[in-house]
Amino acid sequence: MFEHKTISLSDQVFERLEDEILWGNYQRGDTLTEMKLVTDLGVSRTPIRDALHRLEQERLIEITPRGILVLGVTGKDLADIYAIRIRIEGLAAREAAKYITDDQLAELKETLELQEFYVGKQNPDGIKIMDSQFHSLICQFSGSAILYDTIIPLHKKIQRYRRAAVSVNERAQESVQEHRAIYEALVKRDSDEAEHYMVEHVRKARDYTLQQEDWL
Repeated sequence: MFEHKTISLSDQVFERLEDEILWGNYQRGDTLTEMKLVTDLGVSRTPIRDALHRLEQERLIEITPRGILVLGVTGKDLADIYAIRIRIEGLAAREAAKYITDDQLAELKETLELQEFYVGKQNPDGIKIMDSQFHSLICQFSGSAILYDTIIPLHKKIQRYRRAAVSVNERAQESVQEHRAIYEALVKRDSDEAEHYMVEHVRKARDYTLQQEDWL
């Protein structure tokens, strides 16, 4: 079930359960038990308890006398995450415009072109991977480890919704055009434009996602 990796078994169990919750395999409102998780995952109670403690700290579950209640990501969580993303990723784009190198621009261009390729193929998994990489690279190229470390966990929490959005071809095409505008602003090293286009992009992603009532 679990590979012999350099990370601990508790970490592997945590990552597995986190993915199960974030991708909706364990849905909000489900009640789990330690025994069920022991059976499902084929591991002892100790790594499961360690993982559950961390998941509770992440506010993805609540441990109650009746069992483990799955909280997942609520509509309010999504709205809050996008509000934070708008501010932080706008700042990251502004800073990246100041510090981005030619080599980094080339890497960003390659990511954008791959995203465009996957949009043409209507491949949601490929689009989602390149979409995430585009945003991660800009945060990385901002030169701020704090910005990067703040935004990447938020990306992970909403990965299910981001994949669902890019599975809709019209939104996928709009998104890649918005990325192109951000990239062109970075090429010009125009901080104001880079921030503006990033803020507008994340805002549109938020509006589209929150309109999909059946996702929430």
